[in-house]
Amino acid sequence: MSILARFKLDYANFSLDVDLDLPGRGVTALFGPSGSGKTTLLRAVAGLEHAPGGTLSINGDVWQDAATFRPTHQRPLGYVFQEASLFPHLDVRANLEFGQKRVPQAQRRVSLDQAVAMLDIGHLLGRKPARLSGGERQRVSIARALATSPRLLLMDEPLAALDFALKQEILPYLERLHDELDIPVLYVSHAPDEVARLADHIVVMEGGRAVASGPLTDTLARLDLPIRLGDDAGVVLDAVVAARDAEWHLAHMKFAGGRLWVRDHGLPVGHRARVRILARDVSLARAPTTGTSILNTLPAVVVDSVDDAHPALTLVKLRVGESPLLARLTRRSAHALELAPGLVVYVQIKAVALIG
Repeated sequence: MSILARFKLDYANFSLDVDLDLPGRGVTALFGPSGSGKTTLLRAVAGLEHAPGGTLSINGDVWQDAATFRPTHQRPLGYVFQEASLFPHLDVRANLEFGQKRVPQAQRRVSLDQAVAMLDIGHLLGRKPARLSGGERQRVSIARALATSPRLLLMDEPLAALDFALKQEILPYLERLHDELDIPVLYVSHAPDEVARLADHIVVMEGGRAVASGPLTDTLARLDLPIRLGDDAGVVLDAVVAARDAEWHLAHMKFAGGRLWVRDHGLPVGHRARVRILARDVSLARAPTTGTSILNTLPAVVVDSVDDAHPALTLVKLRVGESPLLARLTRRSAHALELAPGLVVYVQIKAVALIG
């Protein structure tokens, strides 16, 4: 199962040129700064931008090639924009029904009740959009997209217009879509925290080109990533709750490389979750340390290092068991430690964020 997308578009001051082979399930994040081509690529996938000579195949179903171009209304997709584009004269139920009516009865794979339950909007069905909060409007917009039973869901920075509190309200619903629906998602964002929480695969866009593409963890750990993430540089690891310490309100998370203590969020033992470790929160030592407040110290092997954005800093890639890790150090510290590929060190992780 895969999404094959090849597009070339030329404008007066911008060109898009991509050739992508993406997973046909899960969430693929299109990540990069404003003007990098993320939305243009999404519009080309939707058929809103016609790229002559382009190719688009969704899990074997050809939507565009040399002989075929399905217009947008013939592509079984859902599209969620930054601003919830609801019909103001219709209540929530009628907005959802409008989306569902696009799909013949025999092709409906997501029921209206399922979409309503998944986004928890049953109590909003009789309201007009003007009586909804920004977060509620966006949840209704997502539910309407799902009600079309899409083969592909496109999301163009769906949280960009929301404040921090509303983003935190919506993110659990997006995670639920990821966990419960077998619908591939292309998710446009320039927010590293959203990508870390939701994505399985990432495409890094710059200047209309896909400059990196791959599984989230491996791609974020690349030292040659063209877009430097600054304080957001780090890795995301898949983990499982191995134990809980009720006395100290901590959880022990097991990952492919060891175990980490994190604050207990009430997740049961056996629950799978992601942890995010930023490079700025990792320090290195040549030997195990004692008498420290840092709970998480693990053996690791140095893979490589590169100069960071500031000349005083270096970014070090390590391997902890099977998992990659990044550490940001001063060049002076790296020199004093005599870091070199293959060297065994001990990583001291000052903070670990449980992100879902």
